[in-house]
Amino acid sequence: MALSKPLDNGTKKLTFQLENYGFMQSKFDYCLFTKVTEKGLFCLLVYVDDVLLTGPCEKTISEIKSHLHSLFTIKDMGKARSFLGLEIFRSEAGTLISQSKYIKDIIADVGLTQAKPTNTPLPVGIKLNADVGEQLEDPGPYRRLLGRLLYLGFSRPDVCYGTQQLSQYMQFPCREHWNAALHLVRYLKGSINKGLFFNTQDNFELKAFCDADWATCEDTRRSLTGYYIFLRDFLVSRKTKKQNTVSRSSAEAEYRSMGTTAYELTWIHNLLKDFQINVPTPIEFYCDNQAALYITANPVFHERTKHIEIDCHLVRDKYKQGFIDSRHISTKDQLVDIFTKTLPGPKFMYLVSKLSLVNLLTSST
Repeated sequence: MALSKPLDNGTKKLTFQLENYGFMQSKFDYCLFTKVTEKGLFCLLVYVDDVLLTGPCEKTISEIKSHLHSLFTIKDMGKARSFLGLEIFRSEAGTLISQSKYIKDIIADVGLTQAKPTNTPLPVGIKLNADVGEQLEDPGPYRRLLGRLLYLGFSRPDVCYGTQQLSQYMQFPCREHWNAALHLVRYLKGSINKGLFFNTQDNFELKAFCDADWATCEDTRRSLTGYYIFLRDFLVSRKTKKQNTVSRSSAEAEYRSMGTTAYELTWIHNLLKDFQINVPTPIEFYCDNQAALYITANPVFHERTKHIEIDCHLVRDKYKQGFIDSRHISTKDQLVDIFTKTLPGPKFMYLVSKLSLVNLLTSST
């Protein structure tokens, strides 16, 4: 159920009133409020002046809306069909999140309505850096385009690597950066109707895949972290991010990637508790670097890595606590390659098929 409220009284008053009404604010996401009643769990998600409300009982939902309306004069938008630019489609099989209209607007704004689609977000083999030719006289259009492409990460994990690479050059973009960004838009043109699908399920097992591309940045020689996390077979979290410091070996880069993923897993595990979901542990945790796995499991080997930041050793702590079960996965089966490197068409399309992305037209039939 989607609601809209004015901002006159501020978010502090909203939080105060919700807590007085029996909702609890999440410690792991301050926008989330939950209330457990004899009818079940009711969840309320707030973003600025937009609110999503869900629960198992229509009567209780109506009572909550009436209470909020008496305090803030809300506007009831009915069953949620869109939220912050995300299009929401429901069926008995599950829920699909899409940004197809948003993509169509991007394509039209850059004048590529009649352009030929591409089958990968970036040209195969492209190596971007800060000095690849003539700088754009006006960087404004590039910055606006990249800002919009970054927002697509909510429903299009297949473009996360491309947008991460291009967003590094927002300050002084060159002509080649612009051409690569247009290549990504042409890829979107050929896959406008794809969206993330979440099946109706009662299996809440988490599993994580992480990877690193060592010294991949030609400007800084910093490595790239990539991970994604599944709840059963459905993608719930992913990231492509350049690491904060230079790693002296591929094992160190992989271990930093494992640390970032472990932090995210811990947050998701705690957040799911707010939804009354107890995730079984240990959580399957896949990495394709044997040396990084040895560092996790072997305290003697671990002593040779004192220069790695302390927060990365969260991985070892989580392993000892039985929270994660770190496992080796062969490089050829590493799913996170789609978040860390440019891939040829067949390999890219194979990995896209593993990302819970489906075609909107197919899912509605």
